[in-house]
Amino acid sequence: MGRVALVTGGSRGIGEAISKALQAEGFQVAATYAGNDEAAAKFSAETGIKTYKWNVADYASSKAGIAQVEADLGPIEVVVANAGITRDAPFHKMTPEQWNEVIDTNLTGVFNTIHPIWPGMRERKFGRVIVISSINGQKGQFAQTNYAATKAGDLGIVKSLAQEGARAGITANAICPGYIATEMVMAIPEKVRDSIIANIPAGRLGEPSEIARCVCFLASDDSGFINGSTISANGAQFFV
Repeated sequence: MGRVALVTGGSRGIGEAISKALQAEGFQVAATYAGNDEAAAKFSAETGIKTYKWNVADYASSKAGIAQVEADLGPIEVVVANAGITRDAPFHKMTPEQWNEVIDTNLTGVFNTIHPIWPGMRERKFGRVIVISSINGQKGQFAQTNYAATKAGDLGIVKSLAQEGARAGITANAICPGYIATEMVMAIPEKVRDSIIANIPAGRLGEPSEIARCVCFLASDDSGFINGSTISANGAQFFV
């Protein structure tokens, strides 16, 4: 059997593409979701990938869910922290609730996802940690102070974990997607979407499968010397 990979937010959008791509590469995949039971059931029926429901913002739920995944499939050797939300508002109108919801899911949720898995990776002397950040964590974005802060913070997590895990055979890397043709982005009014594309030198939105291929490489044995890095997959829209 292949290595076990956990993908949070793995039944829809970019996460769905990641789950399917890892499965195609021979991984045993577990995909988490937060609330859409219908979408998760449809995803599992179509792919055969087991789905697990928990809120990554809650440590106890994450720890219990991870324990169930490992009981079902075996030790998690690859973790893809992909789950995320937005609660957009200009800073002067942003509420503490909007701030905290995004921080709890997108930043603390990464801690809650990786922390219970980390000791096993250290013990086994192998692990692949992959965090899905964002172009807006690199450059900021109007009305996304909360979201940009979390995605920038995720990069700090990766750089620190890379240094802690390297001698134990663990790599930690991030991917910063630009604008990707997910259901959420395609729901944006066409005029707004056209203005977004006008700022992408590649002249198009990215595809979820393009992010998934980056994940598959970082999850592979071939990526063992790549650690603490950030892959910017944004069609040349922004450089660090």
